[in-house]
Amino acid sequence: MEREDVMLDALESVAPGTPLRVALDHVLAGRTGALLVIGDEKGVDPLSNGGFEIDAPFTPQRLFELAKMDGAILLDAGATRIRRANVHLMPDATLPTTETGMRHRTAERVSRQTDALVISVSQRREAVSLYRRGTRLMLQDIDVVLARANQALQTLERYRMRLDEVSAHLNALEFEDAVTFRDVSVVIQRAEMLRRVGRELSRSIIELGSEGRLVRLQQEELTAGTDEDYLMLIRDYAPEPGAKKASASSARIAALTTEQLLEPSAIAAALGHSGKADAGEQPVRPRGYRALYRIPQLPATVINRLVEHFGTLSALLEADEASLDAAEGVGQRRARAVIDGLRRMRERATP
Repeated sequence: MEREDVMLDALESVAPGTPLRVALDHVLAGRTGALLVIGDEKGVDPLSNGGFEIDAPFTPQRLFELAKMDGAILLDAGATRIRRANVHLMPDATLPTTETGMRHRTAERVSRQTDALVISVSQRREAVSLYRRGTRLMLQDIDVVLARANQALQTLERYRMRLDEVSAHLNALEFEDAVTFRDVSVVIQRAEMLRRVGRELSRSIIELGSEGRLVRLQQEELTAGTDEDYLMLIRDYAPEPGAKKASASSARIAALTTEQLLEPSAIAAALGHSGKADAGEQPVRPRGYRALYRIPQLPATVINRLVEHFGTLSALLEADEASLDAAEGVGQRRARAVIDGLRRMRERATP
């Protein structure tokens, strides 16, 4: 699991509305401090000394009362049972740490030495720090996270508007058979920028927990259909149009820096083209995946067969009902739906 995914899982486990977050809020309010170790019993137990065997169901109140004692509290992987309390942890003292306080130094070292999620609640600073595999993340105040999420929503809305604009322009060029790779790269740039803001917003939504329902609904509305449309765009213009190849190309584009994302040659290379400096000026022809995907109730298998049969959007536009019907698995009803759907799209794209 990637480090970012690991920390997102940690955030989700302590999000508002979870029993663990209620317990942490109790500890913060009581100003007692705490050191919690969750999961990886085989890795944690050899580092543990003393304390009390609890083996009781987890409740926020129980954890709060146990936090009044010194030492760490050990929980099972799902944080559903309290295993031990008042435990003295003895991680490897040679492991590197950037922390200064004893509790936080112990927390970081235990997280480096085990696969457990370690949570340190500072009594003096009234702050909660999460440690997983040596990575530290501090919980932020809900108001701060909500303000960040609202700002991201505004950015997401602007990016969606711009993506719709450049997509509409590309549609018009596709129906005129006048597309260059630069036109395609602009849409890919905007789609990837939208996806990046969306990923950042998703992190905030996870951090907000039960407080982020409205933000999640707004995000879903602003990003509806964009992922599927993006993959169809890649399949239209990548050298190899398979779905798995498109996902791999999408991952390579996601790994580009912001500066690289502005270069058509870098996007061309990520798709699998040569990536020459003049890649943006090269004329290209869509296969028709994206256009066909927008026709309602047209199965993916039929879309694939049509593209395999005709090869380009231009050939699809020129095909009559009989030609479409002749493609395997299409049939007369779907052939008529394809003709009507492409005609309507063409009328909207080229007024």
